[in-house]
Amino acid sequence: MGRKGAKERTKREASPVFWPIHRKEQVWAVHPSPGPHGSNESLPLLVVLRDLLGYAENRREAEVMLTEGKIKVDGRVRADERFPVGLMDVVEIRDANKYFRVLPSGKGLTLHPISKEEGKFKLCRIESKTTEKGGHAQLNLHDGRNLLIKASEPLHPREDAYKIHDALRIDVSSQDVLDHLRFREGVLALVTGGKSRGRYGQILDIENRPGAFNTAIVRSPNGKEIRTVLDYIFPVGIDSPIISLPGEA
Repeated sequence: MGRKGAKERTKREASPVFWPIHRKEQVWAVHPSPGPHGSNESLPLLVVLRDLLGYAENRREAEVMLTEGKIKVDGRVRADERFPVGLMDVVEIRDANKYFRVLPSGKGLTLHPISKEEGKFKLCRIESKTTEKGGHAQLNLHDGRNLLIKASEPLHPREDAYKIHDALRIDVSSQDVLDHLRFREGVLALVTGGKSRGRYGQILDIENRPGAFNTAIVRSPNGKEIRTVLDYIFPVGIDSPIISLPGEA
């Protein structure tokens, strides 16, 4: 008989390489719950609190922190130890008054400490876009959010400025869109996948190649040029990044 319901654990040897856990001391590891990020592109809250940040020494302490409402992700209290934390999510440790943003690194994902002011917003990339009844646009974002942008003039919508691969700055409390970063040449972008994961720089060129993956060329602050597919490009600013980054990539 087949499995019923979602997996609650996975073998440590099969867990993503960027999880900071020992793979030979024990057999099993917690498996991320279904949520805004895929299991291979996220960190369960238990791993974040115990293994990455060190706020809990064991699973029991992490469970107590979560059930007492001490952990927020994107402004919402999360009590599920398996909740998946992924790219650009903001993690708040309430008692310690600490804030962290999930950013790409050479191995996968890492948590970067940020200020309280920066913890009030997150960046989301537009993955797809559909036109709804009445000419309204629905934006589908990288973290599972769906935003409906209502058009004041359905036949000539000025709100149609949002394009795929653009980034939105969203207030984590009100969920309002604060800013719109267009995906175009000249903007600063972060590489979220591939062998250059975690690096950032200015977009020099965007190449549309029929029959192949569309690519972009990014020049890092040290002058190195990086070529990667468009799906790995995440706009983060115009003249300077609007989020703090771990360092020059």
